Amino acid sequence: MKHLIIYAHPNEQSLNSYFKQQVVQALRQDGHEVQVRDLYQQGFDPVLSMQDVLGQMQGTVEDKVRQEQDLIRWADTLTFIYPIWWTGMPAIMKGYIDRVMSYGFAYRYDQGVQKGLLTGKSAVIINTHGKSSQEYAAVGMDKALSLTSDRGIYTYCGLDVKKHFFFGKADRATPETVADWTREVLEVYSQSEAVV
Repeated sequence: MKHLIIYAHPNEQSLNSYFKQQVVQALRQDGHEVQVRDLYQQGFDPVLSMQDVLGQMQGTVEDKVRQEQDLIRWADTLTFIYPIWWTGMPAIMKGYIDRVMSYGFAYRYDQGVQKGLLTGKSAVIINTHGKSSQEYAAVGMDKALSLTSDRGIYTYCGLDVKKHFFFGKADRATPETVADWTREVLEVYSQSEAVV
């Protein structure tokens, strides 16, 4: 199978980076094809410009955006790995969504009815955050994050979200906790029905 990992964290020593490395290693060991898009490393421009907006309306995108779209077309499963900052995704990831998951590529409207165009592909989302999961649940932030990202972006574009991980108190996680989380993550990829 073909796996595309879309990753956003500036620190190569971060827990997010560790998860990325573990997923890549496990998938390759199992014989899958893997491509990684490290948005910080490649210097992805997250700013949706007027030129982008006009191009999307005319069905055109710049070459760098088209390259990302071609990789999404290629993939069977997309994995998004990023931290939750200020109760949302990093700006570079949001800009990737804004520019790459464009109208006519990831979704469209047929006679006013929205239609996701990335059907037949699955998604796994791995997020870390500083607050505990209990703190997020107490104020409804866990549901809000799932609603705005899973329903508002991923399933909106037709992706089948197989699992969305939220790892709380990630900056204070013990090695044992990280090992448990890693097992949880890798288990999703080992289940054949979980990744198309």
